[in-house]
Amino acid sequence: MENTKEMRTWLDDLKLDHPLVIAGPCSAETEEQVLKIAHELKDTDVSYFRAGIWKPRTRPGNFEGVGALGLKWLQKVKAETGMKVCTEVANAAHVKLALEHDIDLLWIGARSTVSPFIMQEIADALNGTDKPVLIKNPVNPDLSLWLGGIERIYKSGVKNIGAIHRGFSTYQKTKYRNIPEWQLAIEFQNKFPDIPLINDPSHITGKRDMIFDVSQTALDLNFDGLMIETHYDPDNAWSDAAQQVTPSTLVQIMKDLKIRKESDEEAEYNNALNNLRTQIDVIDNQIIEQIGKRMAAADAIGALKKKKNVAVLQSKRWNEILGKMVLEGEQHGLSEEFILKMFKAIHQESINHQEKIING
Repeated sequence: MENTKEMRTWLDDLKLDHPLVIAGPCSAETEEQVLKIAHELKDTDVSYFRAGIWKPRTRPGNFEGVGALGLKWLQKVKAETGMKVCTEVANAAHVKLALEHDIDLLWIGARSTVSPFIMQEIADALNGTDKPVLIKNPVNPDLSLWLGGIERIYKSGVKNIGAIHRGFSTYQKTKYRNIPEWQLAIEFQNKFPDIPLINDPSHITGKRDMIFDVSQTALDLNFDGLMIETHYDPDNAWSDAAQQVTPSTLVQIMKDLKIRKESDEEAEYNNALNNLRTQIDVIDNQIIEQIGKRMAAADAIGALKKKKNVAVLQSKRWNEILGKMVLEGEQHGLSEEFILKMFKAIHQESINHQEKIING
């Protein structure tokens, strides 16, 4: 699969003067709920109304969607509001039903993208469709797996494709529901700059009060649009209540985030500069998070040394670390002088943490 300008045709044909917005409830619950939300989103910047019909749940017993019945509700949304509609498909049967009900756009979820077998089944069912198909990143941070899923869809004759960045699962406790791993999304853009890339801040954050900030970062990184879960009564939603926003909140978010495209050379320079600066901001935040984790490990070492009455400074261990990091730094184009300064500072902070615990 090679990058081509034609990959953007389906998005360019919308002729939007703002980022693409896909919005609607996490789950279609009732016909009344679906239509009420759709009418509140009508005449806004929302281009596609979304609703989950089949809901893959981590454990059985939770609400798993209304099934094919919800497709008729989406048809009513189209008829009454004029909005295009979309839903997630997870197997060949879902694809068949969605196409039969003329759903305008389909997306494939993270739990499906993780399996080449599932992706091939879906690709075969989608063979030759002209509907846009968006592929979410797999649950684990594996760019090859993500690209492999996209390639399977592309090779089945689907040319209107896009990708959704919804973050990645982690065993660590973080402020995100799914950590963004922005660098991986940036690498995706570098490989395929013309595949439309949509950000899903709802699933990245898991919290409605973080959606704006993540959305802004995505747009600063030249993402093409956003998928934001929207419900008129989020707190009582049947699934993912904490990450959904009201239609009025969504409208305000879109108003605050709107970016006007400029075509002059100065604007192009500023756009490129802002993109690179945002990449630096993202990486700087990752550096701070990793150093914080390192100091947490140092705290644990301090507690262990206190228990066993062991000295804080271990010169042999420190020299081993320093020598290893100098060699590692060289492989990344970093000078020995810089590595020594940086790790001496980190080492001193680590000693301070351990001494605080031992003397505390």
